[in-house]
Amino acid sequence: MTPPDAAPPSSASSHLPIFHLDGGRFVASTLARGPWDPQACHGGAPAALLAAAIDRTPAPVPMQGVRLTFDLLRPVPVGVPLHLDVEVVREGRRIQLVDATLAVAADGTELVRCRALRIRTTHLELPDDRPSAAAPLSASPETLPRLAGVPGLDGEGFWTAVDVRLVSGRLGDPGAGQGWFRVVAPLTDDDGSGAPSLTPLARVAATGDFGNGIGAPLPMGSFRYLNPDLTVDVHRLPVDEWVSLEARSVAETGGVGLTTGTLGDREGGLGSCLQSLFVDAG
Repeated sequence: MTPPDAAPPSSASSHLPIFHLDGGRFVASTLARGPWDPQACHGGAPAALLAAAIDRTPAPVPMQGVRLTFDLLRPVPVGVPLHLDVEVVREGRRIQLVDATLAVAADGTELVRCRALRIRTTHLELPDDRPSAAAPLSASPETLPRLAGVPGLDGEGFWTAVDVRLVSGRLGDPGAGQGWFRVVAPLTDDDGSGAPSLTPLARVAATGDFGNGIGAPLPMGSFRYLNPDLTVDVHRLPVDEWVSLEARSVAETGGVGLTTGTLGDREGGLGSCLQSLFVDAG
């Protein structure tokens, strides 16, 4: 399917952050909103926030996040103060394990949990004929129109915080899809407090949660296919702000599905992502 007509970037996405800061707490703005509930976040918004916080975690040597496993335990509400906590659970000079959680500030109800694996980085001389990753998508993002919106959804949401350019497929239509994604809204307010800001790993995490949208298993509206988890694995980080995603999904009559995706950039593949799906009639 061809992508929808281009639309100018939302004026709100140029200034409004995805999360406001409120006395050390994070409050999701309307730009974090997801497609299933207007009062709940798209999974990519808290995923990006936790990934950025993990990137800020001190390590004894230079390290790169290589695996992020998110459990989306409960919907993340829009407009409610949230507490973010990060803890190193396994320290080391080769690998490090970090847990990050997002909870309701008022009562501590846990909403999202992420376990991250980080590996030390160095410089190695490797043979030129080693196996290579997948080739980049056939079309670059500059040659494609920006997604105009999501059918059946009005106003701001995470789809306006992210510049989405589809190579094939359409958000919410069943079938495999390919696209480019670039977060254009700031992650948080710039108040000089050192709050998490967008990092390459955070951009990858935000993109990974679009898999069941561009590679939907069933028609959106007639069915619901929410992902209670997201796993992102990368062997390198993107070279610029654009991250590509190729995704496809399956749904079974028992009400369970799975989305698999390949992540990449202008130079080719950089990792993969998985989403388990809770499938139900719309």
